[in-house]
Amino acid sequence: MMHRFTKSLLAIVGVIGVIVVAVMLRPDGAAGPCVVVNPTALLPEIPEASGLAVSRRNPGILWSHNDSGNATLLFALDAAGALRGRVRVPIRTRDWEDISAGGCPAGDCLYIADIGDNRLARSRIQIYRVPEPAPGDAETAPPEVFSAAYADGPHNAEALFVVGADLFVVTRDRIGGLYRSTRPLPGSLELTLERVGQLGLEAVTDAEASPDQASIVVRTSKVVVIYRTADIIRGGTVPHGLRIPIRGLKEPQGEGAALGADGMLYLASEGRPWNRAGRFISLRCNLP
Repeated sequence: MMHRFTKSLLAIVGVIGVIVVAVMLRPDGAAGPCVVVNPTALLPEIPEASGLAVSRRNPGILWSHNDSGNATLLFALDAAGALRGRVRVPIRTRDWEDISAGGCPAGDCLYIADIGDNRLARSRIQIYRVPEPAPGDAETAPPEVFSAAYADGPHNAEALFVVGADLFVVTRDRIGGLYRSTRPLPGSLELTLERVGQLGLEAVTDAEASPDQASIVVRTSKVVVIYRTADIIRGGTVPHGLRIPIRGLKEPQGEGAALGADGMLYLASEGRPWNRAGRFISLRCNLP
């Protein structure tokens, strides 16, 4: 009798434990001025979801990718996180950390940021530029390859964004150093990244310009900050911006962020140890 009672008690404790864990992992429905508009979408093919960019060419599409060590594929997602296409990029990367959308001589382009450098050992990093594909394409055009070096020595970074013809990198460290590319000489694809300011953010994982380039979204695992582009490109000590706390969203390992033109905020995360699928969250924000 006692053995049967013990088994029943353990079963009840197990059920209670599952319920408690489920409640603890259930994300909040809002973050600051933003409200979650779609359930968290699972991304089985993007377990190490890293960068995120709103398409300039394909309305309603975002681009994401896996971190280093995976196939060089671009994944097209809709605004709810459903997979709409896979496009191969004919390159080999070392530490691909981000993707950004922006203009280029060809019209609309994607910038692939091979800028990770955990050991601070890379004298030069690479940024690949391709005309933005359609979600149904099998492969992008061969990319232009920009070779970049920091004027003050190597840095680790996971965040790149594009404003006009300029590339900006935010370092992953304790201060969020802001670097701006110099214009390459005619016929050259070599860039120098010069420090122009700092954001005062620790461990930045992504940054992206809004489609109208009026705003810049920057994220860490704990907070999303939306800046006026004019404040960013002015350099120096950048004003604080609009801070949106996101810890309540319960992302396993928050990585990507992108801002739509209609007040939509999109976030991407790596998966959990027991469910490797990446995560995608879309929020509608009441922005000033």
